[in-house]
Amino acid sequence: MSTMTISPTSIRTRPTVRLTRRGRAVVFAASLLLVLGIALIVLGGTSVASGEAGTPEPTTTVMVGPGETLWDIAAEIAPDGHTRAMMNRIERLNTLDSSMLLAGQRLRVPVE
Repeated sequence: MSTMTISPTSIRTRPTVRLTRRGRAVVFAASLLLVLGIALIVLGGTSVASGEAGTPEPTTTVMVGPGETLWDIAAEIAPDGHTRAMMNRIERLNTLDSSMLLAGQRLRVPVE
């Protein structure tokens, strides 16, 4: 019976890759650019739009008189007494944070 011996010279090992300081900087920069590019594509490609489709609703401008409230203005133009809904529409049209108005302030109101 014959025997086989394996000598250490017959086993091949992979050469190790060593990066210099400059090589590590290049790999880091390339990785960073790749991550930023993916983030830009994923996050930057979105658009922000309102959920409403179609043309903007027709409006007219009114000037707030002394002592007038948003309720008073909405009650004048609200159909069938839907004053609260009209107040919400006027607030949305004028991007008001509250229903507080100042005399002389101009408001866009829907045309009914």
